[in-house]
Amino acid sequence: QVQLVESGGGLVQAGGSLRLSCAASVRTFSIYAVGWFRQAPGKEREFVSAISWSVASTNYADSVKGRFTISRDSAKNTVYLQMNSLKPEDTAVYYCAASVYGRSWSGVRTLEFYDYWGQGTQVTVSS
Repeated sequence: QVQLVESGGGLVQAGGSLRLSCAASVRTFSIYAVGWFRQAPGKEREFVSAISWSVASTNYADSVKGRFTISRDSAKNTVYLQMNSLKPEDTAVYYCAASVYGRSWSGVRTLEFYDYWGQGTQVTVSS
């Protein structure tokens, strides 16, 4: 079983930056990919970014491309989401998720691609 713990959320002004962390409790050879999703009040959970564990391939939603950067530290079993130039519309609860099966990378933006989820961390961007 994989346990994921997010941290790094908080309140920031528009234009500011935050770095989210997702720490995995399992040996990372078991993880195929890690993704970040977010959910704003009254909205569906949406894909933000993902990274494959072995070769560090990445994928970004158009809404965050050029502003957010996903990375992983294999030694620390941790995935990061560096968020720059934050906008009020980035306000949401951010969740990390792990896929432990070698699914087709083409599905990386879907909820069904992932097997385990963290508890979420709140990000609030004030205007």
